[in-house]
Amino acid sequence: MSLLWRRKVLLAKLETTYGTDAAPTGGDAILAKDVRLSPMQGQDLDRNLDTPHGGPTGTIPVDLHRTISFKVELAGSGTAGAAPRWGRLLRACGCAETVTVATSVVYNRVYSNLESVTLHLNIGGTLYAMIGVRGTAAFDVSASGIPYIEFEFTALYVAPADVAIPTPDFSGIPDPLAASDANTPVFTIDGTALVMRSFKLTLANRIEPQFLIGEEEVILDGHENTIEARVRAVALSTFDPFTMAAAQEKVAVEIEHGKTAGNIVNIAAPRAQMQRPEGLEDGQGRKEWPLRLVPLPTTSTAADQWVMTLT
Repeated sequence: MSLLWRRKVLLAKLETTYGTDAAPTGGDAILAKDVRLSPMQGQDLDRNLDTPHGGPTGTIPVDLHRTISFKVELAGSGTAGAAPRWGRLLRACGCAETVTVATSVVYNRVYSNLESVTLHLNIGGTLYAMIGVRGTAAFDVSASGIPYIEFEFTALYVAPADVAIPTPDFSGIPDPLAASDANTPVFTIDGTALVMRSFKLTLANRIEPQFLIGEEEVILDGHENTIEARVRAVALSTFDPFTMAAAQEKVAVEIEHGKTAGNIVNIAAPRAQMQRPEGLEDGQGRKEWPLRLVPLPTTSTAADQWVMTLT
């Protein structure tokens, strides 16, 4: 019997104990696209024995792990103050989740007590279970496109198994809104509203699987947050990124997408350093600036390089 590639179900559930399968069910289903799986990463130790035949003498697979990447539509839960299904994935990317019932859900960096998830990916009746999962993410909002969160995860290895495809429950996941002038009402840098073509906040977490005697763990060790935005150029008297970059200025960046309660996403970086503009772009006959900024904390101990607020 053929195993069909398009028949996929992805489940995700927070782990209570690191590396112990959290046993996700259909209610933990994630609506994802562009799923890419590397099912058996690691190394092959060459035995390199001296033998009369002078040829290969076999290898030993070690440091086995699994990587997966996919996109999730960037939309709220549909209810203000209720965490979206993808919130658990952000928590496995070094983020804290703070819920104020009936009001808001806030995500920001966290540096200790890092969480992890279990992922179950079933493709055509084959289960690829992933435990101890941690990773990184990027938020992409581009004009005339669906906003996405792009996830990349690393997991401890579990042997694949033949398992019937579960029935996913996608109830309560709202439809997304395309990024547009009407649906994305706020985009500012340093308080100046700019015409934007694209925006991307990349967390760039440093992820490394560690395999020691007595402990195996996917480690999240630091990050390199960046913001990239392509905007229409304006008079330098209105907004001057060149002077900002030369003066090492730290400016506020804010974008808001969505119109109705429960589906409004606001991303704010209160102190982002403008980087050198390195080029110009032709945007349908109009000059555009590809801008780069590095979000910095407001104090040496703050976890507010960026803050996402869902209302």
